[in-house]
Amino acid sequence: MNHVIHHEIDYEASPDAIYQILTDPGKFSQMTGGAPAEIDPKTGGEFSLFGGMVVGINIECSPGERLVQAWRPVSLEPGVYSMVRFELKAHNGGTRVVLDHTGYPEDEQEHLDKGWHDNYWGPMRDLLRS
Repeated sequence: MNHVIHHEIDYEASPDAIYQILTDPGKFSQMTGGAPAEIDPKTGGEFSLFGGMVVGINIECSPGERLVQAWRPVSLEPGVYSMVRFELKAHNGGTRVVLDHTGYPEDEQEHLDKGWHDNYWGPMRDLLRS
């Protein structure tokens, strides 16, 4: 069975501004309270987030529109990746971020779902207000 985490979050910022936070290592690190991030922001580029706690590869990079990543918390077995897709849609003068996260172990759903709110959506909102 394919498990899916689906979120739709609205921000008062442009799709380009949201995309930059997701793909610029300095801005991503700033969003996460200074946790080290390395991001090669092109299709096929590798990334390491939260000080190496999550690693992966950018599958599709469409600035201001979409980011698709093969995503792996290092706590999972080597070679086990889930898919994370961020769609950035202009909405009410800002952006609606549509997240679909699929292909993760079933017992990780609650942890991952909470993690998106705690580590992405809230901190991104705080960064955009600063």
